[in-house]
Amino acid sequence: MALFIVRHRHEAERCPAIDPDTGARLLNYLSRPNVARQGVEIRGEAVVQGEHTLYLIVESGSERCVRDFMEPLAEAGIVEIHAASTCARVVTSGGCAASMPVIDHGVDPDEACQRAIDSGLVVHRAHPLNCETSIAALIGSVVMPSAHFYVRNHFHVPALEASSWRLEVGGLVERPLSLGLRDLRNMRSQNLVVTLECAGNGRSFLHPPVEGEKWGLGAVSTAEWTGVPLVDVLDRAGLKTAVREIVFRGADGGRVPGRSGPIRFERSLQIDDARDADALLAYAMNGEPLPVQHGHPLRLIVPGWYGVASVKWLTAIDAVGHAFGGYFQAEKYWYEWNHGGTIVREPVKLQRVRALITEPGPGEERECGELLVRGVAWSGAAAIETVDVSVGGGPWQRARLLGDRHRHGWQWWELSVRADQPGSTTVRARATDLAGRAQPEQPVWNRFGYGANSIQEVPIRLR
Repeated sequence: MALFIVRHRHEAERCPAIDPDTGARLLNYLSRPNVARQGVEIRGEAVVQGEHTLYLIVESGSERCVRDFMEPLAEAGIVEIHAASTCARVVTSGGCAASMPVIDHGVDPDEACQRAIDSGLVVHRAHPLNCETSIAALIGSVVMPSAHFYVRNHFHVPALEASSWRLEVGGLVERPLSLGLRDLRNMRSQNLVVTLECAGNGRSFLHPPVEGEKWGLGAVSTAEWTGVPLVDVLDRAGLKTAVREIVFRGADGGRVPGRSGPIRFERSLQIDDARDADALLAYAMNGEPLPVQHGHPLRLIVPGWYGVASVKWLTAIDAVGHAFGGYFQAEKYWYEWNHGGTIVREPVKLQRVRALITEPGPGEERECGELLVRGVAWSGAAAIETVDVSVGGGPWQRARLLGDRHRHGWQWWELSVRADQPGSTTVRARATDLAGRAQPEQPVWNRFGYGANSIQEVPIRLR
C-alpha cells in the first residue's frame, strides 16, 4: 500500500457542508466502510478552517484508485494528489529524496521502525533498527514486555518462516544435525529469566566521545526465555576431541568496513563457556513465540554475557578446532586501550556490575521529606550483594534488595531516605556484586566505548 496526501478545495458557494443533505452524503461517502470498498484507507483528515480546503492522508494500491475515489469531489472543485511517506520511512531511507533500501526476504524497515516508535522505544537508528527502552518503562517490571525490550541490530531484520526454517549443526561433530522448530520443542525445555544488556550501554557518557550508537542507559531489558539447553544439542551432535570453539551464525548479514563482500553475523564461545554458561537455544520470550525483532524463530541466550553473544535468527552451529576470526569476534567487541604507546586488548564478555535508578527520574520535582528511591541492579559475574544510595553528595546508605537474589536477572531495590533541603540536588546509586566487583566513580574510557558502568547520577529538585 502506498501513502498519499490529497488536497481538495472548492469555492465558498459550492461548500457541501452548507446544505444538510449534501453534508450528510459527504460524510457517508467518506465513511471508512465505503472508503474500504473502493480500495482506499483514510489515515487522517482535516479541514482548514474558513478556507474550504480538505486534506486527507490515505493509503491505496495506486494513485489511479485514489483519483477515482476523489472524482465526486473533483466535480465540486480541485483535487491534488501527492505521493507521500511517513517520517519513519524518510528517516529509514536516509532522506526525503532517497530511495527506500531494497531488502530481500527481510522485514520492511519502515514498519519495524514504526512499531518501535508506537511501543515507546527510544530510537537511535532507524536502519538498521536500534532502540533503547525508556527508563520509565522499566518501573515495576520483573520482566520487560517484548514490545518494550530494547533492540540492537547490526544489519536489517530478516524474516524467516518457522515452518521451513532449520538449524544446521555441523563441523567437528560425530552426528551432524538438521533440526526444525518442532524437533527442538520435543527436546527437554528450560525457562530462564535473563537480563540482556548491550555492551555499548552508557556509551553517551564517555568523554571524549567514541564511535558507535550513543546509548543512554536503556539498552538493557529482562525477559523469561524458554528453549533447549545448548549443551543438550551439542551432546546429541557429539563433539569431537579437537573442538576448541562453537560458532553461532545468524541469518542477518550485510557489508562491513574492511571486508570485500557481505558477511553474516557470527559469534563464538570457547568450548568450556558453551558448556558451562547455562546457554539456551530460545524459541519463546515471555511465554510467546520469539518476536521477529528478537530473533524469531530461534536465538541463542548466553546468561551474564553482553547481548552480542546472544545471536539472533540462529541458522547454524559449527564446532571448530581453531580460534574463530569473524568480524564481530576479532575486530569488534574488544576493550582497547593505549597504555604508553602499547595497545592493550581484552574481549568483551561478562556484563559489568551496574545499578540503575528508575525513580525518581531526571529533572523530577519531589516534596522535601521522605524520598523513595527505586531501581534495578545486575552483574554478569555474580548476583548483586549490595546497592548503596547517596543523596546530595551525602553518605552512602544501604538500600533494601527486593525478593530473592537473581543469578541471571536484574535485582530490584529501594530505599526511603530523608531529603529536607529544598532546591536542586542529585541521587546516586552504586552496586556491588557477590564477586566483589563495584561500579567505578567515572566510566573507564576505551576505544569502542564498551562496558561504561560508572555510578549513575540523577538530578532532581526538592520543594
